[in-house]
Amino acid sequence: MDANRYKRLTRPGALKRILVRGTNWIGDAVLTTPALMAIRKGFPGAKIALLAKPAIAELLHHHPAVDEIVLYRDPGPHAGLGGKLTLARLLRRGRYNLAILFQNAFEAAAITALAGIPIRYGYATDGRWFLLTHRVPLTPRIRRRHQVHYYLELLRPLGIPVELEPPMLRTTPGEETEAIEHLRACGVDPKKVLIGLNPGSVYGTAKRWRPERFAEVADRVAAEQGGVVLIFGARGEEELGAAIAGKMTAPTLVLSGRTTVRRLMALIRQCRLFITNDTGPMHIATAFGVPTVAIFGPTDPATTSPFGSHHELVRHPVDCSPCLLRDCPIDHRCMQGISVGMVHTAAMRQLRMASFTAPLTASSGSKAPVVYLDRDGTLNFDPGYLNQPEQLQLLPGVGQAVARLIRAGFMTVVLSNQSGLARGLITQDQLEAIHQRLRELLAEDGAWLDGIFVCPHHPDDGCTCRKPAPGLVHRAQRKLDVSPDHAIVIGDKATDMELARNVGALAVFVRSGNAYEEEQARMAERGVTPDYVARDLTEAVEWVLEAVKPRAQLTVKR
Repeated sequence: MDANRYKRLTRPGALKRILVRGTNWIGDAVLTTPALMAIRKGFPGAKIALLAKPAIAELLHHHPAVDEIVLYRDPGPHAGLGGKLTLARLLRRGRYNLAILFQNAFEAAAITALAGIPIRYGYATDGRWFLLTHRVPLTPRIRRRHQVHYYLELLRPLGIPVELEPPMLRTTPGEETEAIEHLRACGVDPKKVLIGLNPGSVYGTAKRWRPERFAEVADRVAAEQGGVVLIFGARGEEELGAAIAGKMTAPTLVLSGRTTVRRLMALIRQCRLFITNDTGPMHIATAFGVPTVAIFGPTDPATTSPFGSHHELVRHPVDCSPCLLRDCPIDHRCMQGISVGMVHTAAMRQLRMASFTAPLTASSGSKAPVVYLDRDGTLNFDPGYLNQPEQLQLLPGVGQAVARLIRAGFMTVVLSNQSGLARGLITQDQLEAIHQRLRELLAEDGAWLDGIFVCPHHPDDGCTCRKPAPGLVHRAQRKLDVSPDHAIVIGDKATDMELARNVGALAVFVRSGNAYEEEQARMAERGVTPDYVARDLTEAVEWVLEAVKPRAQLTVKR
């Protein structure tokens, strides 16, 4: 759609009513919420109605991007050709000016055409191109992107502001109170550490981790945390939930098939940890910021992994994954290779991170939190093998960003792989001169570094200090008396994010490096998901200061 047409659409009063055809699966619907918010911001004067099936209508009830919901009942009165005509007549009475189709099916375009909606906008999929007045090509690049980006990319040709935000859901205070009372009525103390378990999958058995392993990992975490396990599941998964509870010694409450969508949301929100297969409730948990461990086998984490922060993927990479099959025709090796220990480690790391994000106080007696910073591509432009001090140039805003961290009470430490030393491309004296220039440039903005630690080895040496190995972090902990618990890693490489996972730190990826798209693809291949993706260090620090809330304005002496 050209810019002039967009200007006409957004002129006050040009569009009074917009219909959005929602997706049919809960997980997909959660991932459309950033796009829904973009529509709300792009058309602030319009009323936005969501056409959705009952489960999705429940999910997005009370969502700030939606003014009203039109129920699509199939099975029910909207089934079959006659039902579709009935629905089209209902929509015609709504007098919608624009239909935006998140759902890719032919029928989505056919119904809105029958309803006489003059502007019908969507991806040109499923042979429906002739029913759309404005068609967006579905390119291979878009197909490969995460579903959040997939729906946002659909909107980009409209010309409306498209901002990357994490998915967001809403529950009411009344719903949360009712969920707590429901737990109490079932004999569960809501003040306990509630561990959510979602062992099923409506899509098929291939996505399911072994039930006895779910039971074992939940038992271990519950024993260590003094917690209670809540087992969630859809209708038809009651037997699975009961079987897992029967294998456990920890206190459990089986909720499989016994909750509405709204009650499911409110109960998940009460959890301190959520362990799950790749399912809709996984996305509900991460939308509420519940620390989540997501177990992936046949599905593709590059497109359907949890989005945003406070989660970790556990995978066992095999050649045949992702296959996207409902049922495994061989030995289910992608799931069989995921051990209880792998999931338990991820679960404990998520709990530690959650405790870290609680505000720290100056009187807590804990050590200062630390931000581990990569050097090239994060602090300074990356020219390749940097070997002359005059080559070092800080990226825009870096000095001010580091200074903000220091004022907030963080220690700042650089960790850098410097294989150029082993390759003979740089001398130790040159490296020290480069780091002296780095300190001088930071000092111009009132910033400093508490330490700089480098790995001098060749990648083939098998050392324990080359990132993502944890050696540099351990060295910093010993020398600077840095807390092993309160740490954040900021970098532009997949190895930086893997380092964060290896030491139990929060991981922030910055897109200021030379090849950030390749690094993001590498993370997706390895099942490594940052807690946040930032444009540059300035944006990364803004997120850190909002999310972590360290000691406020400490007086720091150096």
